[in-house]
Amino acid sequence: MNASPANHEHVALLRRFEPVLRFTHGERFFPMDVERYVNNSSFWVQRPNQPTERVYAQGELTLDRLGQGRHEPFDSIQYLKFIDPLTIAELASYQLQQTLTREGREQAFHAGAGRLARVGYGSRLLDALFSFSLFVRGRVPGDTAAAAALRYKQMQAEKEQFQYYGRVVEQEGWLVLQYWYFYAFNNWRSGFSGVNDHEADWEMVCVYLYKDDQGEWQPEWTGYASHDFDGDDLRRRWDDPELQKIAQHPVVYVGAGSHASYYHPGEYLTELELPLLTPLSAFWLRIRSVWERLLRTEDASRPQETLFRIPFVDYARGDGLSIGPGQQKRWADPSLIGPAPAWVRGYRGLWGLWARDPIAGENAPAGPMYDRSGKVRRAWYDPLGWAGLDKQVPPNRAKDRARRRQHAIEQRQDALKITITEKNRELRDLGIEAEAMLDQPHMKELHQQRQARIATLTRELDALRAQLSVDGSLREVLGLHAARLGAGYKVGVRAHIRRSHHPTSATGLRLGRIAEIWAAASIGVVLLAFVGIVLFARQYLLVGVVAMLGIVAVVEAVFRGRLGWLLSRITNALALAATLVLLYQFFWPLLIGLIILAGTYLLWENLRELN
Repeated sequence: MNASPANHEHVALLRRFEPVLRFTHGERFFPMDVERYVNNSSFWVQRPNQPTERVYAQGELTLDRLGQGRHEPFDSIQYLKFIDPLTIAELASYQLQQTLTREGREQAFHAGAGRLARVGYGSRLLDALFSFSLFVRGRVPGDTAAAAALRYKQMQAEKEQFQYYGRVVEQEGWLVLQYWYFYAFNNWRSGFSGVNDHEADWEMVCVYLYKDDQGEWQPEWTGYASHDFDGDDLRRRWDDPELQKIAQHPVVYVGAGSHASYYHPGEYLTELELPLLTPLSAFWLRIRSVWERLLRTEDASRPQETLFRIPFVDYARGDGLSIGPGQQKRWADPSLIGPAPAWVRGYRGLWGLWARDPIAGENAPAGPMYDRSGKVRRAWYDPLGWAGLDKQVPPNRAKDRARRRQHAIEQRQDALKITITEKNRELRDLGIEAEAMLDQPHMKELHQQRQARIATLTRELDALRAQLSVDGSLREVLGLHAARLGAGYKVGVRAHIRRSHHPTSATGLRLGRIAEIWAAASIGVVLLAFVGIVLFARQYLLVGVVAMLGIVAVVEAVFRGRLGWLLSRITNALALAATLVLLYQFFWPLLIGLIILAGTYLLWENLRELN
């Protein structure tokens, strides 16, 4: 343990609140120490327009060498390489071992309900395109995950160790405990049908403390890093029932392969939206919103489905290995990275293979301090802002902050009253002058200037008096709020959350396994059917495509329990189409009829006023 006497309090706090991590059965990689990983990795540099250079071979690299830092040209990529893919023979042997041995069968992962059965047809089509894109993008070969799993298992057999890296930061009255976890490999794609594979993975959990009136540190919030969630959505208050705890240790449910963190066990539907498709997605949402308002079919309880996102399931079941106090496996002594050691501060490159993936999903991440561009992560330099806590005052300071704000508004009101009095005096003086200039032709120009100034002052006074009224209401509610805070009041535990994590379920699927098979096969079936129509019935291409899409829509509606919804939408669409046809066919008679009705109505109303 690298704690000096000055850091003993920090180490004690890290130990006091260290999380319990619960993994999904079938997970191959767990938090480890970086030193063994680095010693087993090689170090490479890719400079622009030059061959890749290996700086250190496997076995030559150390944390000290990694932290020395290197001066390289613009656009150079520094990266580590942990493992080489298995050969065909080695991969076959590994697969046989996983299939035939008892240990392999016991460790096998079972997906359960198919992920594609949980989303719409448009998302499945995008998923197929995403799968094809892996052939042209940079990617980590699938057998690399198997090689990494074997190497990691060997290292753990030599010395089993489960490690986290602790950092303690004081910011704006908060004490932030950061728990950084390093994984040798992210096998979400190859192991669990997720988004990506990449060497190395850094994840983080925060616990936010404040000092109570007795000078003791008390927990108030937690923040779990999780995919595309950020700010307020990352955190839960210590008294939130959603936050599970064992004594004072928050429980984290870790996504299989992805290592994202969740508050509840379950299977989480994660939707990947490619930046290229973001405008299309926004356009589609607007069109659908207008359509539903027009037909009055809005349903706030129905989840928002999107056409331009790719669905993946993050399995965070918590039914596998558990690490932490009182669990099957315990944490090693915390290793402190605050202040940052040289290997954290000095190395800005990638912690694993640079796969040359243009959308970066298969490229390894950078370290805890930096992102892939080499810039400092917000979670590192601003842990409060990262979790949306930069606007929150520690509970022991909240009442005083409310009183100070109330006093500041009172002072602002006093200043406003003085300004209003002065401007009102000026306005009355200008009014007297303007009245005196009436019937004086030679004063016309000056009278117009006075009138313009009167109009400006009137607008300014209206705004100032409105502000004075608003400040009065705000001062009043701040006083009430301060009184409630003094009595121990807290806002709702979930008032800050805009988008929450919720495990998905297969309850919407009517026919279970048949629905899963259909979801998995539907894209391929439609493509093959389209080819069949083109080859054998091209003269009926339009009719055939419409019929095929109609059949797909009906089957989808049956499996998702929305046949009635589909029929109502078809009925509304046909009614709208019929209305448009009638308008087109009888446009002029209808227009003339409407004009006659409008003219008759106006004539009647206006003549009736004469009585």
